[in-house]
Amino acid sequence: MVNGQWSFERSTRVMVVGCGALGNEVLKNLTLMGVQHIVAVDFDHVEIGNLTRSVLFRKGDALAGRYKTDVIAERLRELNPQIDIKPIIGNIAYDVGLGLVRQMDVVIGCVDSQWARFCINRLCMRAGVPWVDGGISELEGTARVFVPGVNCYACNMGSEGLKDLKRRMPCSGIIRRHEEAGSVPTTSLIASIIGAVQVQEALKLVQAEALADGSIESLCGKMFYYEGEHLTNRLVEFKAWDEDCAEHERWEPVVQTGVHLSMTVSEALSILRNELAAQEVEISLRNDCFVDFVMERATDSQWEVMLPGRAVEDFVMQHERLGGIPLSGLYQHELRRIGNRFPYQDLTLKALGLPGQDVLCVMADGTERFVEMK
Repeated sequence: MVNGQWSFERSTRVMVVGCGALGNEVLKNLTLMGVQHIVAVDFDHVEIGNLTRSVLFRKGDALAGRYKTDVIAERLRELNPQIDIKPIIGNIAYDVGLGLVRQMDVVIGCVDSQWARFCINRLCMRAGVPWVDGGISELEGTARVFVPGVNCYACNMGSEGLKDLKRRMPCSGIIRRHEEAGSVPTTSLIASIIGAVQVQEALKLVQAEALADGSIESLCGKMFYYEGEHLTNRLVEFKAWDEDCAEHERWEPVVQTGVHLSMTVSEALSILRNELAAQEVEISLRNDCFVDFVMERATDSQWEVMLPGRAVEDFVMQHERLGGIPLSGLYQHELRRIGNRFPYQDLTLKALGLPGQDVLCVMADGTERFVEMK
């Protein structure tokens, strides 16, 4: 709080993941409350179905098929011409560097799948940054807060929840499914309510002194539930922290390096050997893999791929020959360790699927080190 008023410091940095109905409300509120530095992440385009529930989108945006983050950046600059808004067109699982997350004071999740929440949680735990989750459906909504060392989304999921991670459906798919059934999946009302709570909780998280002395209380360890049909709301205990959870791995200390995405593997390894004073270095691909070829199990026939693992399915489906083979009938050859024995030394780090400003997990003479790319 500044002079007794609720407000953000001008230096506060916030990342918002998901720019649909909920993300629109959160981003609008952050801007109106004076946040000067915002990163907006989403991979989707604006669609006609977004217009009835997303305050920042227009019909022309949908007809032109514009990316949500580009539209968001334009509209927020109209609200505040001085705002520093960085739009990222991409998937939170693969396209947002940990180095960028480390610069944030808080991350706000406005996503609609367990997988996306899991990925936000993984990044925030590695970076030591708190995050605020929100979810909406028709006239129901929830808000939760996760702070490294106190509350973890992965721990709260349980074994059954972890099994659902592969069930991913984009917001546009959910919207179309509900529209076909004659119902509306979300409303501007519930997005406004939950979005406001999320921004409120983000503001609390950056008020460290007020939290410490108990003058304000965070949602961390609780879930706020709102149900509009019968006008009810309640707080539910929602706290879990399993010391053995693999997602709690804190990537620190992080050292800066001269490595950048346009470098080849050979160049990057050479710089890492020099800067880390190590004879042997190896980059570990911790979020994805690199696939150099796929093979048909029945015939042992091989096709060159040379793409990150996340791009293989689309490659197969669009391939003239492979498109007719069930995915279960194919084997993909995966590479996850990038060292002197990596056979494609002339590939760039970008070709491996690494995002900008990422933090690399590097084994240097057998010791794990974390280095941030330029």
